[in-house]
Amino acid sequence: MVSLLMDDFTRAFGHGWSHHFYPVLQQAVGVDSAFEGWSPRAEGAVYRVFVPLSAPAGHAFHLEADTGAKMPGRNFRVRVEVECTCVRERLGDTSMLCFLHHSKEELSRKQEPSLLDTLCTGPYLDVEKTARWLSGSVRLLWPQSYHRHLMLLPSSRSCKMQLSKGKESFVVEVLFGVQQGNSDVFVSSQPTGVHFMPSTAWHETYAMAEANFFRHVARQAPQDSWHCKCLQLLTCIATGTGFSTYALKTAVMHLLNTRPLSQWGRRDFLQRVVDILHYLRCSLDKKSLKHFVLGNQRLPGEIRLPPDLQRVEPPNLFQQLARDPDAHREAIRDYIRLHHQ
Repeated sequence: MVSLLMDDFTRAFGHGWSHHFYPVLQQAVGVDSAFEGWSPRAEGAVYRVFVPLSAPAGHAFHLEADTGAKMPGRNFRVRVEVECTCVRERLGDTSMLCFLHHSKEELSRKQEPSLLDTLCTGPYLDVEKTARWLSGSVRLLWPQSYHRHLMLLPSSRSCKMQLSKGKESFVVEVLFGVQQGNSDVFVSSQPTGVHFMPSTAWHETYAMAEANFFRHVARQAPQDSWHCKCLQLLTCIATGTGFSTYALKTAVMHLLNTRPLSQWGRRDFLQRVVDILHYLRCSLDKKSLKHFVLGNQRLPGEIRLPPDLQRVEPPNLFQQLARDPDAHREAIRDYIRLHHQ
């Protein structure tokens, strides 16, 4: 239902802003646990969808590494530049004037403002302005029949809404970002968890690559595969421990990529859970859990990475445990509790 809803969402935007120079919304893709099939709980689940943005006509996006950002991970800024479109005019296309070679007076009289004048701060696409534009456009562009079932929720870097149908309700969070080349890696509006994040900062995300990996596994695995149930169980019983959901997901993805998918059926369920816990314990002993996407030479060929990310040393998700003996001892205690449960 959420997927169909998002198809309506992108279609409405395509029609409503066709004569403006706002970012172009591509097809939304479901990411995270609810769409990957292992959400720890059905009640209260947040359905996160990712919407790639492309530059409108007469504009181009250029990604710039934000090396000065004091935030974890890799961060970027999206520089917006206007491009010459005079050749279109010479070929008889009068649908738009060239932003570079027409006067400001003529442009203001005959054409909507450029993206630089609407959703940018300086030359950079602004996450918070874009989120406000998306959220404000929901009620403007969607059919009236949706409005009584929809309530917008506060969010500075995404478009978050609660949708209700009868006694049921669920939350959809629309994240957005810009693709790196032709890869499955994007720079995203999703916050990093830091207290302050500049509005022109875009965080590199691997959510699309991970969602594509789970779809790849679903296509290759037997119909009775219980790999998602293994992860679902572990994330439920790990609640209250120091193990993040992402660490558990990473361990499962590594095993899915190395153990035959025919060995993840219902009858193998208990043994696979034991295998995941063993993998987690070995990672704790080594104080090293490698990122699944970055630098992984064993990714399925259909998952595309930028060349520089194929060759990097995978980040260690347990780096803090290597630095802090007290944190490592606490993680061992959490593991013992998890194993006992």
